[in-house]
Amino acid sequence: MSDAAYKKLSLFTLILCFGIVVLGAYVRLSDAGLGCPDWPGCYGKILVPDAQVAEAHAGHAERPLEAAKAWKEMVHRYFASTLGLLIIALAVFGWKRGLPRSLLLGLVGVVIFQGILGMWTVTWQLKPLAVSSHLLGGMTTLSLLLWLRLLQNPAPVGQGLRALRGFSLVALLVLIGQIFLGGWTSSNYAALACPDFPTCHGQWWPSDTDFSSAFVLWHGLGINFEYGILESPARTAIHLTHRLGAIVTALTLFSLAVLIWRRTQARVLAVLLGGALSLQLALGIASVKLGLPLLVAAAHNGGAALLALVVVSINVMARRERPSSAALVDVSP
Repeated sequence: MSDAAYKKLSLFTLILCFGIVVLGAYVRLSDAGLGCPDWPGCYGKILVPDAQVAEAHAGHAERPLEAAKAWKEMVHRYFASTLGLLIIALAVFGWKRGLPRSLLLGLVGVVIFQGILGMWTVTWQLKPLAVSSHLLGGMTTLSLLLWLRLLQNPAPVGQGLRALRGFSLVALLVLIGQIFLGGWTSSNYAALACPDFPTCHGQWWPSDTDFSSAFVLWHGLGINFEYGILESPARTAIHLTHRLGAIVTALTLFSLAVLIWRRTQARVLAVLLGGALSLQLALGIASVKLGLPLLVAAAHNGGAALLALVVVSINVMARRERPSSAALVDVSP
């Protein structure tokens, strides 16, 4: 494979991964996560079968086939499988090009574990811990693909950006925590636990909350978590925590954008970060105010992925060596 072809392949894989993250959110939010209650097939078939075949499938006869939901789930699996194969190809050809082996091995390891999480999401019947971890795994895969892509296009670091590498790492960790909280909110069906904004049930801090039950990570196996098992007070507590996390995340990322604007020459990163943050906040508010429309809610997940891409870019650029360093690999044509 030529250098130009490898470069194009890595960009295509990155874009595909972003699309799969959004598609996965769409499948989950449209209640199609158990459209195929087995794994890796659908009622034992590679393609979605007809109703009679599905009804005869051992172990899932009690769950009637809903073809529309099943196709959503299977299309997501087809794309995810394709992504896995492309990542393996990137690792093989990247190894020959001298790209960092730890990154390539980490990328393959993450995508394999992501496949396992996808299996657990189905076989554990949408357990929130599996669903939230699967979301985080998708974001991790996306971030590693971006890192690989940036290594192919080394550019001078904006003056002063390296001085912000500590704070940029803090911002990334805060964002990771908020993304997990978002997955926890969605997987526990708590997105509309507070149907108003900025208050919650007309109060700034409702008294009817149950934080002790809201963040129990393990409820055991054999429980169907479709549509959630928590009572309303626990869901309200989850939603409130997600809102507080959004405030902390917004303040942290806004501070990072201001610091980049004032102290570095990489002002385009500050603009991108501020724009992505503003979009994500608007989508989050719109999701509540409009009653969680499917497309808006899925776009909110896409906004989180976009924020992750920007913050990861800042971290990579703040830590990379100068272009003349041997640590940078330029495979551009």
